[in-house]
Amino acid sequence: MGTIIYIAGIVLSILAVLDILKKPISALGKVITIVLVLITSWIGLAVYYLYAKDHLTEWFK
Repeated sequence: MGTIIYIAGIVLSILAVLDILKKPISALGKVITIVLVLITSWIGLAVYYLYAKDHLTEWFK
């Protein structure tokens, strides 16, 4: 069971990074967001997908 959760975390992290790279924000904003999502693991993924995904372009104009 732990392996499935681990693989799901990796897949979701990769999808989040790819989604962040597609956003029309500055390179520094992309780097900051990617580092925060990857360092904070599941909490970062949850915050990104539930809230920050829709607000990134406002934050990093």
